[in-house]
Amino acid sequence: MKVKLFHKTQRDLAACINYVIDQYWNDEIEEKRLVELVEKLYSTNASKFKKNDTYTTILRQQCGKRRLEVVEQIINKSHVS
Repeated sequence: MKVKLFHKTQRDLAACINYVIDQYWNDEIEEKRLVELVEKLYSTNASKFKKNDTYTTILRQQCGKRRLEVVEQIINKSHVS
């Protein structure tokens, strides 16, 4: 599974996040790979993820609440460790 790490737009980033999380929910990738990919996506596209400590409107609309909850748990865990 190939995933681009650097995205041009928030919509591209949202589509990639959806793809990665859906792959995990469909048991096509393991949890470790999910965490690794989300951490990399966040670190390379931080300005497209959040503005003023809130997910951008595009991400909220495109990804939805459940996927962003997964992303939030992964990001918070990685910053605590």
